[in-house]
Amino acid sequence: VQLQASGGGLVQPGGSLRLSCAGSTNIFYFNRMGWYRQAPGKQREWVAVFSSGGSANYADSVKGRFTVSTDSAKNTLYLQMNSLKHEDTAAYLCIADERGSGRRYWGQGTQVTVSS
Repeated sequence: VQLQASGGGLVQPGGSLRLSCAGSTNIFYFNRMGWYRQAPGKQREWVAVFSSGGSANYADSVKGRFTVSTDSAKNTLYLQMNSLKHEDTAAYLCIADERGSGRRYWGQGTQVTVSS
């Protein structure tokens, strides 16, 4: 299983970005997919998770601004990020938890930089 994250970039405060995480297998293989982020010098932080039942949960720091979703036809997880702030600057990594075993797969990071 491989996860390929993309969509990062440089954006001004208040702007938006959409991150994508494309899986090499059908996403129904997973019961959870989500995003973490890691800023320089800081611990990795959980951002959002989307469960196969259709529920989504968010860290308080992004609630109301970020939306996680999936497209099963494209085997892709998305993170729509609106009203971006300086503190959202980080490398964003996608994860997927295998149904049954619970094994977690990690994608590589995609860098988001919020700066004026």
